[in-house]
Amino acid sequence: MSFLRILMAVMISCFMSLYVSMTAMALEISDLDNPKITEAFVDGLVLPLMKNHNSPSGTVAITKGGKLIFAKGYGFQDIENNIPVDAAKTLFRPGSVSKLFTYVAVMQMVEQGKLDLDADVNQYLKTFQIKDTYPGQPVTMRHIMTHTAGFEDGAVGYLIIEDLSRIMPLADSMKRYQLERVNPPGAQTAYSNYAVALAGLIVENLSGMEFTNYIQKNIFDVLGMKSSSFKEPLPEHLNKNMAYAYAYEGGKYVEKPFEIISNFSPAGAQSATATDMTIFSQAILNGGVFNGGRILKEETVKQMLTRNFSHDDRMMGMALGFYETEKNGLRFVGHGGSTSYFHSELVIDQQNDLTFFISFGSKGGSSVRSAFKTAFYDAFYPQEKMKITPPSDFSVRAGKYAGNYLFWRSGFSKLDKVMKLFGGVSVQPTAENTLIVVLGDNASQYAEIDDNFFQKIDGTGKLSFQENDRGEITGLVLDGMPFTSTFKAPFYYTGNFNFAFLGLSMVVFLGVLLRLAYQWSAFKSLTGTNKKAAKAAIMVAATNILTIVTGGIVMTIVGSQMFSEIPLLFKVWLILPIIVTLAGLYNLYYAVLVWKDSLCRGRWARIRYSIVAGCGLFMIWFYSFWNILGFQYMA
Repeated sequence: MSFLRILMAVMISCFMSLYVSMTAMALEISDLDNPKITEAFVDGLVLPLMKNHNSPSGTVAITKGGKLIFAKGYGFQDIENNIPVDAAKTLFRPGSVSKLFTYVAVMQMVEQGKLDLDADVNQYLKTFQIKDTYPGQPVTMRHIMTHTAGFEDGAVGYLIIEDLSRIMPLADSMKRYQLERVNPPGAQTAYSNYAVALAGLIVENLSGMEFTNYIQKNIFDVLGMKSSSFKEPLPEHLNKNMAYAYAYEGGKYVEKPFEIISNFSPAGAQSATATDMTIFSQAILNGGVFNGGRILKEETVKQMLTRNFSHDDRMMGMALGFYETEKNGLRFVGHGGSTSYFHSELVIDQQNDLTFFISFGSKGGSSVRSAFKTAFYDAFYPQEKMKITPPSDFSVRAGKYAGNYLFWRSGFSKLDKVMKLFGGVSVQPTAENTLIVVLGDNASQYAEIDDNFFQKIDGTGKLSFQENDRGEITGLVLDGMPFTSTFKAPFYYTGNFNFAFLGLSMVVFLGVLLRLAYQWSAFKSLTGTNKKAAKAAIMVAATNILTIVTGGIVMTIVGSQMFSEIPLLFKVWLILPIIVTLAGLYNLYYAVLVWKDSLCRGRWARIRYSIVAGCGLFMIWFYSFWNILGFQYMA
């Protein structure tokens, strides 16, 4: 028995070594025609990635030459009942890959002569109108499909819900959650769930059919996608095969509710198997037809896959709905998508007649998805990396690029705005005549290769800076993200400024309370206006510390719920910034009196009151600027 165990262990070790070697060896596109090579490569890549990133479920499907050449599930559809993932049976949540089906439906309306891509979308809306923020510059469907409509982004409290009673007709949802326009149409890319959901409503209005039913009849049924649906909850025959949502918490997988995106259904509510998704990708690759079922004319598909917008012709851009990416010198089109618990990608390689769809569960699934794409491209589309040599005179102009850049895909008018404090891109010059670009946890070094155009020094990704007529840098666009550009942020938008002054203010307020404890007897002896002024300073210090401390506690408790609803506990907490504002203004009044009437003992004491008042004013500005003052949310 012990011998058999040893033999089995050796065999498994050898098999896994083969997997690992397959990921490292030089491959060609033609190698995908060999099922053993394909399976060895994908297994050797996916299995360790899922383990390392705590992803409980995954699905991969690859097509080439009009055939499904690989489809396999990984991990478990249902951990508790030990049900494995089956790529042909188990449904995943493609997230924003769903948008591609909405775009196809839009183009069906164009083919039928019901919709003009360049007409004001207001003419297709029945119960409300998009605000005329920029007179003479209406939002068109082409703007929507290239993510240049100019809407701000929004999600907090309503995008993904858990309570079925909150589902409403799409027209009601689009009216209730209409977002502000923050850019003229066609000026900047800013990924917009709202705009795509609006496109779905227009399909509803023009077709006379409810959106999910329209997609089912005119795309899924036509192509034979029998395991796909936009309906929520899922029909029972599909729901039994739905991969459970999991979060990795406390060293184990915890089941989470099925995410309801019905109020923005056209933007991301689809559930589908990997094999169904590759039926769709093959239809697109084949010019709109699969197995005799046609969803679009060939010329319409060509129009959809042709670049329609780019901030810089040297970069990849937006086709109609699909976005372009460049890997190892080749152009791909497709779309990515994420919900809270699933991370997916659909890729179409027209040149090599190849498509693939991947989806992985849990938060770690995002890392698995990214690593899979990189390894797949590097293995089957190898390209020698060329080290970029930076120009020796770059230091002369490097300073104009330095700064913090925030994505236009963000909130401006509601509570969502505060998310800007935790994101964006940092750019700083180096002594090596390059730029260090930091996005999240990733830092990359770029060298100038053309006017306002840079490439990573290892020869991979690129970025382009935007410049105004005065020669000032106003934004940047990152390679692989043609759907959202950035703006160069003023100092008061940056996390460094806000958190520095926030920390300084807390130190000052804490000093006020410590001084009160240390000099309690002196405080008790104060009289008249002096005592009122002291009380005002104590009040502003205490309320601000209370607000920040309890805010941290509240977000720890309810933070994960914020995208589905605004919890009552958070609504109650929002009263505190209002109290802080009143306390700050009250303290400011007495800080003025302290100087006006020469109160307190000496100039230094009056300066202390001014510092406290200044910190109080900063906190008022902080809560107001970041839309935390009042109840500025949609739910």
